Amino acid sequence: MGLATMVIEWTDQLSVGNETIDSEHRGLISLVNDLVRAIEKRSSSGLALAFEQLEQRLCLHFANEKEIARTIGLDFSHHELAQQYMLNELRFLKGLLDAKNCLWFDGAVAHFAHFLKNWMIDDHIVRLDMQIKPALQTHPYGFKNDETPAHG
Repeated sequence: MGLATMVIEWTDQLSVGNETIDSEHRGLISLVNDLVRAIEKRSSSGLALAFEQLEQRLCLHFANEKEIARTIGLDFSHHELAQQYMLNELRFLKGLLDAKNCLWFDGAVAHFAHFLKNWMIDDHIVRLDMQIKPALQTHPYGFKNDETPAHG
């Protein structure tokens, strides 16, 4: 019997007060859900694609956050270090899963799903990005620097 996929959902409490960042967070949550499903299905091709898409979108998101922070005059050095640590954690998890060649128990699937939910929601959005929410809320919700790369 298979596991029920733990789906991560966006809620209004996760809003940091910026349309670009919130939209990217929704997209990242969707990609984390895709990754969890690939882990659950033990699909090596799906896993590789999900990791690649998540890492690419995460790098773009981090660049956008940095540019928005720069534009509104926020010191982003601590945030940037935390973002690099998050990327390293994601790459480490990818290495662990690659080494197992999709041979893991249901308990491991639940563990990886829980890790990814905590990694995206608790670590990135709640602990890290909520720190910049007060500064973001001093600008219109749709504020975006003209140089901010478009997200897709």
